[in-house]
Amino acid sequence: MQYRRLGRSGLRVSTFSLGSWVTYHNQVDTGQAVEMMAAAFDAGINFFDNAEVYAGGRSEAIMGEALKKLAWPRLNYVVSTKFFWGLDRQGEAVNRKDTLNRKYLMQALDGSLRRMQLDHIDLIYCHRPDPHTPIEETVWAMSDLITQGKALYWGTSEWPAADIRAAWEIAERHHLHKPLMEQPQYHLFHRRRVEQEYARLYGDIGLGLTTWSPLASGLLTGKYQDGIPEGSRGALENMAFLREGLTHAARNAAVAQLQPIAAELGGTLAQLALAWVAKNPNVSTVITGASRLDQLRQNLGALALLDKLTPEVMARIDAVTAPLAE
Repeated sequence: MQYRRLGRSGLRVSTFSLGSWVTYHNQVDTGQAVEMMAAAFDAGINFFDNAEVYAGGRSEAIMGEALKKLAWPRLNYVVSTKFFWGLDRQGEAVNRKDTLNRKYLMQALDGSLRRMQLDHIDLIYCHRPDPHTPIEETVWAMSDLITQGKALYWGTSEWPAADIRAAWEIAERHHLHKPLMEQPQYHLFHRRRVEQEYARLYGDIGLGLTTWSPLASGLLTGKYQDGIPEGSRGALENMAFLREGLTHAARNAAVAQLQPIAAELGGTLAQLALAWVAKNPNVSTVITGASRLDQLRQNLGALALLDKLTPEVMARIDAVTAPLAE
């Protein structure tokens, strides 16, 4: 495994990491989580990503139980969670959903700590921007959570570049803990934000990236070229919103054109797509997902392709995918 610094911090995270979105509770129970996290850890993965909203808090609970059973030294792994959506999706609890106000953030982190059975969480994120809460209020609250020792670093997920810069400048002005990292979607067909919108932030404020959906929810594995296979992520009822993208005809045709490139490099389509994301020097870690142990191990084979992605190979990949990217 290779390790990279998270932005300008001294924290080092594995180039590939393991996330729990979709899989935990929906496809993976505690026993399977223990098995896969152990295999990931043995392979050198030290970062495990989560969020309060995943499976309505049950994803955090499963990861917490797994961590308890694995009993690793706390210094040896990095755990994250994210806040915004809340857990109370009904009723009049207006301060518990779709917000980044101080009241919600303070109580949300306490809930995550209970579910994950930890005394602190390494990385906490504002899961989406909140247009109704002043950024200054959010920055103060996130900084205070770090000062209290409940978290070590904070960042954003899917924030516009202008809002990230505004948050960083508020923290700089008031000598608060600054946002360190952003968690954006990034894959061969989703590039603009990482490669263009955030371009100035890497050098100006040292922004690090912990990217998600490197396989475009499975599209880049090639398994959706003939429709939605049974047992796949796209077949899950709560993932129905992904189906239109997974069956996108032009993109599936492009994926087929990537197959011989992957074969020439001695890898699979998925490994090629994962290695492509990791090739970006601004990416601190690529968050992968897996519902089976063999899938996890196959994904980790992407490491062997990194050095094979020469400028010539990257140009061939771009010729196929860049015209269809957003």
